[in-house]
Amino acid sequence: MAILDILTLPDQALKQESAPVTEFDDELRAFIGDLEETRRNGPAAVGIAAPQVGYFRRVVIVDCSTTRKPVPNHGRLVLVNPEITHWEGYEMGREGCLSVPDYTGNVIRATHIHLLAQDPYGHDLEFDMEGYEARAVQHEIDHLDGMLFVDRVVSRRTDLFQRKVYQKGGKG
Repeated sequence: MAILDILTLPDQALKQESAPVTEFDDELRAFIGDLEETRRNGPAAVGIAAPQVGYFRRVVIVDCSTTRKPVPNHGRLVLVNPEITHWEGYEMGREGCLSVPDYTGNVIRATHIHLLAQDPYGHDLEFDMEGYEARAVQHEIDHLDGMLFVDRVVSRRTDLFQRKVYQKGGKG
């Protein structure tokens, strides 16, 4: 497996819409392995989408099981061609992104979603999600549609925040 380069803002490729996956083959599954390795290599990333590494197909990985708010969640999910078919409730929450490493922002998302997708072999999947997991999935699906969380912040003036940069080692 390989760690792939992550595209970061202002790379215009991040605005590109991703095409549906039609071939569920070994090449797709090898790419998913590389995508997962890249996610794990990132700083506490709960999700990653294929377009973040320049692969413009509808593939995301989400794993909220090790976060501070793990319940409820479905564990590590590889979602191919994910589609939200129902959403309800709204809540503002802080989001960050591997493709926007210098900022976090407040974004309004649905609190409950119904999701259809396929697994890496083309088998149908269906989930009801809520809370943090629902937020993470919505964030990753936005990448497939060429959107970043900074496109959804309520106000760039009051809801976009520069990340603090922590240096390794002691003071001095």
